[in-house]
Amino acid sequence: MSSSRGDHFSASTLEPLPVIIIGNGPSGICLSYLLSGHIPYVRPDAVHPHPLLQRKLAEAPGVSILDQDLDYLSEGLEGRCQSPVALLFDALLRPDTDFGGNLESVLTWRQEKQRAIPHVVLGRNLPGGAWHSMEGSMVTLSQGQWMGLPDLQVKDWLQKKRRGLRNSRATAGDIARYYRDYVVKKGLSRNFISGAVVTNVQWGAPEPSGSGAQGPSPLFQVSGFLTAKDQSRQPFSLWTHNLVLATGTFDSPARLGIPGEALPFVHHDLSALEAATRQGVVTPASDPVLIVGAGLSAADAVLFARHYNIPVVHAFRRPVDDPGLVFNQLPKMLYPEYHKVHQMMREQSFLSPSPYQGYRSLPEHRALLFKEDSQAVFQDAQGGQQVLGVSLVLVLIGSHPDLSFLPGAGADLAMDPEQPLSAKRNPIDVDPFTYQSTRQEGLYAVGPLAGDNFVRFVQGGALAVASSLLRKETRKPP
Repeated sequence: MSSSRGDHFSASTLEPLPVIIIGNGPSGICLSYLLSGHIPYVRPDAVHPHPLLQRKLAEAPGVSILDQDLDYLSEGLEGRCQSPVALLFDALLRPDTDFGGNLESVLTWRQEKQRAIPHVVLGRNLPGGAWHSMEGSMVTLSQGQWMGLPDLQVKDWLQKKRRGLRNSRATAGDIARYYRDYVVKKGLSRNFISGAVVTNVQWGAPEPSGSGAQGPSPLFQVSGFLTAKDQSRQPFSLWTHNLVLATGTFDSPARLGIPGEALPFVHHDLSALEAATRQGVVTPASDPVLIVGAGLSAADAVLFARHYNIPVVHAFRRPVDDPGLVFNQLPKMLYPEYHKVHQMMREQSFLSPSPYQGYRSLPEHRALLFKEDSQAVFQDAQGGQQVLGVSLVLVLIGSHPDLSFLPGAGADLAMDPEQPLSAKRNPIDVDPFTYQSTRQEGLYAVGPLAGDNFVRFVQGGALAVASSLLRKETRKPP
């Protein structure tokens, strides 16, 4: 639980807040920075290398980016993201990074306290969100410079900590500490409430009794509990005119949906393998650990097990040369360890010895069931079945956002309400230039929930939300 509950928290039960943000990862932190009156302007001496964008920026000198037309500015930009505002903010922060350059940002930041919008950021963990749950020595997928938030570069922060980037990438532990430190250094701590678990959100609720607030009734009631250091729970109920969902997607691991998946030796998190190794439950002499999945989490598990000489069987449904596999989309020079795993996965025989001692790959294999005697049953591409004794099973096939606190678990908010909500395939349907839900006024979604899956690009969503909220503030009657 945070030592600071936020200056707005005690009063917020009586008077509705302008904004509540659920989720304290990079998206929530960046949005809090913007809503705290930190306003981006283009430096007068800056020249952007993109000619069209430079011409547009020159048309409104001295006007903050938040007060300009984001649709107009982002038109014509291309990059590794589908969100036009994410591409815009990334281009302003890192002008030539996709071309291997390191030009400094064209932005300068001014604190304009009169433009700050009161808000609270609710998070289960410390500021940084899911980054605090990751294995600390794990190297980030993205380059370290892409993990940074506005006006504090990761490399500068690392230098002050007498640390550096490894092959241009940082460890997850460093990034978690960077986000926590960012909140302190930028003076945002008063807005953050850690140890907060949201259990219910309602909208269209009446004005809470006892409120002296004037104006329109609040749209959203946010309820939950705070967890203290002694694990006691203190319930809370807050009211707000605008609600921002920034919870990410790591809450609920995806499951195979097969018999035996709830057995005690079957897990859905890399931390289970770390704990079993630490406790001596799995050792180099154990039956193999079964890792199911062909994404980066599964690869991280393989690398972890190999580091401790723990035998591994690695099963996945796709062929190894499937272009959809993430390994086929990563540059080898930047990600040598993941390409090593991909090379190991190519050894396809179930029966013949693998050239990689202690590792066996099972491409195009589907897990059918797990038995109580620690056996796993598979089906191969030809329909044949194999049975394998295992010490531990890790099912690492992705994760889904947990929006169980929303009406209908948020299903009605997705682009296709008939399909499960998914960050990659079916995110929340938002306006691309405000990130406001197309289904509910005052409800916003940022980060993976809105389809932005890399820290580098989630900040564009924060920019869009802040711009939208500031425009709402200026439209308020005096």
